[in-house]
Amino acid sequence: MALDAAFVIHSRPYRETSQLVEVFTREQGRQSLVARGSRQPRSPLKGLLQPFVPLRLTFAGKGELKNLHLAEASAPAIQLKGEALYSGLYLNELLFYLLEAQTPFGEVFEAYHQTLSKLATGGSIEPCLRQFEFYMLDVLGYGVDFTQDAVSGAGIEPLGWYAYRPESGFITLEQAEPGAFYGAHLLALAEHDLTRGEVLAAAKRFSRQALGPYLGGRPLRSRALFIKGTRGNRSE
Repeated sequence: MALDAAFVIHSRPYRETSQLVEVFTREQGRQSLVARGSRQPRSPLKGLLQPFVPLRLTFAGKGELKNLHLAEASAPAIQLKGEALYSGLYLNELLFYLLEAQTPFGEVFEAYHQTLSKLATGGSIEPCLRQFEFYMLDVLGYGVDFTQDAVSGAGIEPLGWYAYRPESGFITLEQAEPGAFYGAHLLALAEHDLTRGEVLAAAKRFSRQALGPYLGGRPLRSRALFIKGTRGNRSE
């Protein structure tokens, strides 16, 4: 039984000594596993089944919930601190909610691993997150064309204003309105230019609008933790 590269994206206690572990694997996609006895003091799995630890593991089972047989670290844990930690947890939630279980997404696995590494080495957080969000939208077939009007097919005008329509794209507005996108910013997004603050802000707003329907209105725990953490830091 071959070992599969994996990361833990979520876990919770199960019965007295075990865990239910959600993992994202390179070859077999997102899988739900039972890690039996992993919470026992002497278990070799204790402390190993944590987010951001590159793993190799084996599992088996006929249903949706499988049994973890073996897990080992393939590299040291990717060290995320502060805002980068909350960002990594956010990526985990995207994988958990957006990816169909038991479906291989090998390229997404590599993109996820690379994004974690960028965050750990001090990469600029906002561009990292936006690039991964855009990538996920494209992979899942939800990407949009930032260069043309979704209805008329006319090219996006730099000085124009546009509204985003889920599952369609951008449509021309006669004038600016709340939540509208400036044409020049959309054209910058088409070129993956995230060097300007106003373009980054537009990218974040677009990602929220585009991903929202596929997250099902679920509140993201990583955002709540980030807000709580930043408030705590301000009060210190």
